[in-house]
Amino acid sequence: MSARFFLDTNVLVYGFDETAPRKRQVAHALVREARDEHRGIIRAQVIHEFFSVASRKFAWPMDAAACLVYLHSVLSPLCEVYPNVELYRQAIGVREETGCTFHDSLIIAAALEAGCKAIYSEDLQPIHQVHGLEIKNPF
Repeated sequence: MSARFFLDTNVLVYGFDETAPRKRQVAHALVREARDEHRGIIRAQVIHEFFSVASRKFAWPMDAAACLVYLHSVLSPLCEVYPNVELYRQAIGVREETGCTFHDSLIIAAALEAGCKAIYSEDLQPIHQVHGLEIKNPF
């Protein structure tokens, strides 16, 4: 089995961005691989962020019915990491070690907790690796 990976919110958002067709195609491929091959994961924070963007900033904001479909078909099956004290403790350590924002440190800590080998994100680029976890910009 290939290595597990973490999807940051921006990957999911690009799956709906009709102004960036190449990014949209890459995002679709990653989400499909994550879901269909059970290799990719997200954390609850990503669900919150995605729906915040999807309901307010999309060219055609998602309505409640579309949100529920995406929640059940994509987000829920991928969500494996939920907030807990140990995750916050690890994120504080990551923040101290890397200088990342606490938000980004939570993403890194979640990926480490889940045993991922990579994070796909457009936003974490100043850092390339943390504790053997690779940060990759798929775009």
